[in-house]
Amino acid sequence: MLVSLVSFAQQEYAPKKVVAIIPLPKELKTSDGNFVLSAQTKIVLMNDAKGFKPEVDYMNNFFKTNYDFELPIVNILPTDGNYIIVISPEEKIGQIENYDLSINQNQILFSSEGNAGIFYGMQTLIQLLPLQKSTEIKIPCVQISDAPRYQWRGMHLDCSRHFFKKEEVKKYIDYLAMYKFNVFHWHLVDDQGWRIEIKKYPLLTSIGGKRKETIIGKPAWEKDGTPSKNDKYDGISYDGFYTQEDVTEIVAYAQSKYITVLPEIEMPGHSLAALAAYPQFSCTGGPFETFTKWGVSDDVYCAGNDETFTFLQDILAEVMPLFPGKYIHIGGDECLKERWKDCPKCQKRIRDENLKNEEGLQSYFIKRIEEYVNGKGKQIIGWDEILEGGLAPNAALMSWRGIAGGIAAAKQKHFVVMSPGKPCYFDHYQSKDKIKEPLAIGGFNPLDSVYLYNPTPKALTEEEAKFIMGAQANVWTEYIVDFKQVEYMSVPRMAALSEALWTPLDKKNYKDFIVRLKLHAPMLDKMGVNYAKHFMSIK
Repeated sequence: MLVSLVSFAQQEYAPKKVVAIIPLPKELKTSDGNFVLSAQTKIVLMNDAKGFKPEVDYMNNFFKTNYDFELPIVNILPTDGNYIIVISPEEKIGQIENYDLSINQNQILFSSEGNAGIFYGMQTLIQLLPLQKSTEIKIPCVQISDAPRYQWRGMHLDCSRHFFKKEEVKKYIDYLAMYKFNVFHWHLVDDQGWRIEIKKYPLLTSIGGKRKETIIGKPAWEKDGTPSKNDKYDGISYDGFYTQEDVTEIVAYAQSKYITVLPEIEMPGHSLAALAAYPQFSCTGGPFETFTKWGVSDDVYCAGNDETFTFLQDILAEVMPLFPGKYIHIGGDECLKERWKDCPKCQKRIRDENLKNEEGLQSYFIKRIEEYVNGKGKQIIGWDEILEGGLAPNAALMSWRGIAGGIAAAKQKHFVVMSPGKPCYFDHYQSKDKIKEPLAIGGFNPLDSVYLYNPTPKALTEEEAKFIMGAQANVWTEYIVDFKQVEYMSVPRMAALSEALWTPLDKKNYKDFIVRLKLHAPMLDKMGVNYAKHFMSIK
């Protein structure tokens, strides 16, 4: 699939020429004049850059899709006409993300040591192209030397609460690529649905992948904490899952855009959909049904049952080969421990392992899973609750309950991805006018708060700060029912976060960002993105 990404016309914006690139490059200089791209322009792929052929094909496919011409590729520098040169100065082909892009009236020069860098340079070029089709495409002359500020630039999508089609997931990945994100965190399982095929345990999708109905609006609760009898449900069965072939296709698609897919298989909590299918791995034995309402279930995996770990290891044994990235996300958040307190097996485990309490039992659980995952050549990452009872030796941490967990983990020399609810939860409102906004879970994360976010806490020393890999935003979908709403909640906050993670701090300027974002909007219109337009009224 190739989403037709078309760009916007460059405009003069007094008193200076504005080049509307998002995220803003590390170094950018403009000059007078334009490079004129036509069907006669040649792409020069020198012998030392033959490893960049996939990126050149991507660019050519873009020209063909949007301008109806495909450029000839040659290996020798032409003696006449204009041309695009793709080179590798040191022949280090791989994931290196730095790139240089030089455009003058005669040539466009891409230079990078890595395929990822060339791909990012091409994303920048795409944003410089005019919106209109023409036989001669004028591209402004610029000099760009660019590199990301953080190594982890992520976006998350919850496909458990609401399921999104394979082509929609690919479109989401296209948006990430446009803004130079390099991690797609794919939330595949939760209490409300199991969305990934596991061949050894088919009931996970045939039972856990379905819920009989879905709550309408927000859940209410009685004074004793039980669900309100006044909750209303739609009475409509809801299901959907990705086959392993679907997953392989999506992962390959993301890889072609230098995006690593991070799967999340929740444990020990957020597991009711799995327990509905296989109740023997709970503390009580069930029966259960996949959650039909939003919230967190008391029923979690039994940490005192060795067969629970065999079950989860079997699942991970099928999941891990599908995802070539370094990390597997194992959740670890919001594990309610009431069942463990009453479970003889869990209490015996606490005694046998000399654990202090149920928090210690959670740490035992995570460490045991980590040992298995490490043995398969991968590492775990989890939400900040995995700190409770002691962090697993090699685990990385994703800090969502503010920044304290991230600070604590970095001080312990564990790698950290910052993802605090404020401002990184894109399921929160982006306007105070909630009457006009679609129903959201709550909170308020406007565009400026996302743009101004700095993932590196001031509480860390320079050495400790090295453990902050970057940040990501999360799109939880309890109240996001279709992909158009995913777009509305994600864009343009996604663009703002991209600049927070890519652009040097001293180059960031919110007013300038808004100017560029307004020039960028026609691109989103042409792509058919249902983006939030609040920024249009900012002066």
